[in-house]
Amino acid sequence: MKNAFLLAFLLGVSLFANAQNKTAKGNLFIIGGGNRSDALMKQMLHTAELKPSDYIIVLPMASEVPDAGFGTLSTQLQKLDPRTIKNFNFARHEVNDKKWTDSLANAKLIYILGGDQSRFMNVVLNTPVYAAIHKAYQNGATIAGTSAGAAVMSKYMITGKQLLDTVYKETFNKLWDKNIEFSQGMVLLENTIIDQHFLKRNRYNRLISALAAYPDLVCVGIDESTAIIVHGNNATVAGESQVIRLAKPKNLKKTDEGLIKFNQAEFGIFTAGDVIEIKP
Repeated sequence: MKNAFLLAFLLGVSLFANAQNKTAKGNLFIIGGGNRSDALMKQMLHTAELKPSDYIIVLPMASEVPDAGFGTLSTQLQKLDPRTIKNFNFARHEVNDKKWTDSLANAKLIYILGGDQSRFMNVVLNTPVYAAIHKAYQNGATIAGTSAGAAVMSKYMITGKQLLDTVYKETFNKLWDKNIEFSQGMVLLENTIIDQHFLKRNRYNRLISALAAYPDLVCVGIDESTAIIVHGNNATVAGESQVIRLAKPKNLKKTDEGLIKFNQAEFGIFTAGDVIEIKP
């Protein structure tokens, strides 16, 4: 009976998450990886609008060294705001623990560490942890993430793998049709695809491949030490570098050899303070 109730609950979350996200009271603070300046972290704390009784939860499951990642982040944050910061490593903890998931759902700021986005989703997908993150976001929490923690925000999450090349190349060598691999992310952004470390790792080919795969979506590349702050249909750029936005390719086709081509697309480069249009 307990398992049946849980399955029904998760099905309900899956069916209604997209509609809820469009009216969510919370924000997304999506960081492209790299160094996190104190100024950027202050902006994240300001976005979260933390009250004295509010607490922060860090989810480290994407990281190979979760305790070290949590230690570095918590040291920085407590220097800026000495409040309670909890480390919920569900990879070592039962994902059905109601005490933990209730605490997660009531957090005002949830921060997802970097590492491997697929590792994170393997722990979270189809569990009460997934539902708790959505509940927190719906009720006004800020969901933040860096690097892999940025990639998981999308419904169509870039895994980093190429389907047509067995050798991993993070920049992608060619613009092939059906070369980029996606898996399900957190669906906090249903219609926008996020890529990270963007300028630092020259990931234009990868993001163009994503746009060709889903031409009706908006594709956003966030550089290191840079973030977008999402609320509704808009995202405000913060940090030290730039954000790339790609959308609406025209006359998208592929050659007989499987190469992607299109005539033109929306292309923009944005810096701190700029507001860009996305699709939530």
